[in-house]
Amino acid sequence: MIQYKSISHQNTSLADRERFFKDFNREGVGPSVFLQTCNRVELYYGDGEIPNDVARHLFRVVCGLESAITGEKAVQGQVKDAYLAARNSQKLPTPMHKLFESALQIGKRVRNETEISHGAVSHSLAAIEIIEQEHIDLSNARITIIGVNKLTADIIKFLHNKGAKLVFLANRTEEKARKLAEPYGIDVFTLDEKAAFMRDTDILISATSAPCSIIKKSDINPNRPLLAIDLAFPRDIEPDVTEIEGVRLYNLHDVEQKVKDNISIREDEVQKAESLIEEEITELQGIMERRKRYTMAV
Repeated sequence: MIQYKSISHQNTSLADRERFFKDFNREGVGPSVFLQTCNRVELYYGDGEIPNDVARHLFRVVCGLESAITGEKAVQGQVKDAYLAARNSQKLPTPMHKLFESALQIGKRVRNETEISHGAVSHSLAAIEIIEQEHIDLSNARITIIGVNKLTADIIKFLHNKGAKLVFLANRTEEKARKLAEPYGIDVFTLDEKAAFMRDTDILISATSAPCSIIKKSDINPNRPLLAIDLAFPRDIEPDVTEIEGVRLYNLHDVEQKVKDNISIREDEVQKAESLIEEEITELQGIMERRKRYTMAV
């Protein structure tokens, strides 16, 4: 019988998972598939019958229903990599192949037939989604980011992956900015050079910990359209910049509302995903039953 062991974010702390991973012993279980992500450590092992609860659990994992962020996409690739690594290093029993092949199939189907992975569910990705919705050509837009922190680091990485060419980083401390900018070949400004970098900026993203606003109406070039995204609290960009024609401003509330809307859409799609999972379980059990009858006949 196929079985599994699992420890995840749902029932343990990060420290517990680290200890479990460190002390984990796979000896004596035979051919198996070992899955490790940031949120879980799991081992699938055994041969023969595939219980519905085992299939259901793995299918839910690969579809992102067991993830900290419902519907996240990375787990599909992580399950695939774990299965391929196991397949290439040992002789897995046929039922194990069938289980994981079905899991990867339902993962693709759920993401194609539902909105379970719809939309950004982090501040950084929501900011990128807003830019994309504005239909701005990232390869030609001059993008200025203010602030050095995890949020702006993620945004720079996402913009780089989206093909942005003209990205600039501004910060109160130049040395910190250079450490973040160097791997991407990004030019750095200090906030004292605000007049220089604001003059030609098409997209402004600001996320500092400043106690008061650092971009004022007088800093905006009235002759150049500007998309501004303010991810700071307190706000970095004074709201009255929108009095200038051609300026579109999104603040932290706007971004967080987009995240909430996307999470709500994902949660609404869970029931559809669960129905597809049950269909896949029925199909898998049909395959296994036909295989069993064929083996007995031979």
